[in-house]
Amino acid sequence: MTTPNSTIAKSFSRRGFLGLTAAATAVPLLAACGGGSASQGGGGIKFWDMPWATPAYNEAAKGITEGFSGANGSKASYQIIQWNNFYQTFSSAIASKTGPAVSTGSGFQAFQFEQQGQIAYADTVIDKLKENGQFDDFLPGVLEPFKLDKGYVAVPWQMDMRVFWYRKSLFEKAGVEVPKDWATLLEAGKALKSIGAFGFATGSGAGNNTGNHAMVMMMLNNGGGLFTKDGELDVLNDRNVETVEFLLELVSNGIIDPGAVSYTSENLNAQWKDGKAAFGPYVTGVPERVGDTSGDIVVASPIAGPHGDKHGLVFLNNIMMYTNTPSQQVSEEFLVHYLGGIKELWQKKLMNQLPVFKSITELPEFTADANNVKIIKEWQPIAKTFAAQGTALNADLATVDGGQALNQFTQTVLTGKTDAKSALQAFESGLKSVLKK
Repeated sequence: MTTPNSTIAKSFSRRGFLGLTAAATAVPLLAACGGGSASQGGGGIKFWDMPWATPAYNEAAKGITEGFSGANGSKASYQIIQWNNFYQTFSSAIASKTGPAVSTGSGFQAFQFEQQGQIAYADTVIDKLKENGQFDDFLPGVLEPFKLDKGYVAVPWQMDMRVFWYRKSLFEKAGVEVPKDWATLLEAGKALKSIGAFGFATGSGAGNNTGNHAMVMMMLNNGGGLFTKDGELDVLNDRNVETVEFLLELVSNGIIDPGAVSYTSENLNAQWKDGKAAFGPYVTGVPERVGDTSGDIVVASPIAGPHGDKHGLVFLNNIMMYTNTPSQQVSEEFLVHYLGGIKELWQKKLMNQLPVFKSITELPEFTADANNVKIIKEWQPIAKTFAAQGTALNADLATVDGGQALNQFTQTVLTGKTDAKSALQAFESGLKSVLKK
């Protein structure tokens, strides 16, 4: 799992542990990625990192790590932990007290271990970031989701966004404007169908979470979400029902490909590459994924739901500290050091994910990509997480994002053989069974 376009790297880059009981079922999906060893020599702080991109990324991250010099000359060592079996690697190492002092990892991982008392809160780090100016450099809304009653569980360092993309030439051929709201999305979809293109490209086949994220993204786009502001399960709210009714309308009109239910990421990439996908929600860097160098595939502006809401979906990848450390002070010093050095990763164009610091989004190497600039300008300020309508992240979200309930719900909707309330009722029942709510 070293390529930035890896299906599983993308799906697990922001995912939690899928719930401690559900984790074992997720591991086979990663079997193709190769194993990793947790063994690590050297003293000082252990920093464990994931293969977020090509090997050049890990080499650069290792350089930032080994450039650290803390109190009393403390150093930090760097270890790559493969996504394959990452759950077992972290959990067994933490249980045996041979784990890292600091690590990156799956998006909700810190909240899982916080429940076990294994996470060191990052409040002192936040104070240091206030002192050195980096606190004010955070983009809006990226830090707040990590604040619990006891303190900051982790510190964000990059974002995985879901935004709408479109192929300009297909809209020109169909003679329609790019959607501005759901009504024009439906209208454009019908026109695009007449030229053999799909106006809402997605997929829910093996290992492909695009469809799952499209479901949640559309709920958010309509001011809905899976939880109340207080974090209680709220699947059957009116906005969600309205959203699923609209998605079923897209299915019934052939605007969503009937085969989408079984499409892998490779299938979906092929649709974008071959001019079959005209519009749809996807990850960042779609042109690079599908080899479009002509500028035909570009980011669309956010569209309005029927009540005027405009929201996208974001996963906030983060760095966490553990209570088992040679020195909590040195762990904190290292994390501040590392956050201060990550701009190099974007300067060298090693990251597909987006930065959380405004200053990095202003680097010439970043602004050279007009799509990323548009995402930061138009999508990031309105993006919400899986916690919506609440804001604080929690361990339950790992089970929601990685669990079977969401996948089954998505596939039910994409087949069109249901009604909105029945699909949502089954989804809610599935979530209650695993979340014990």
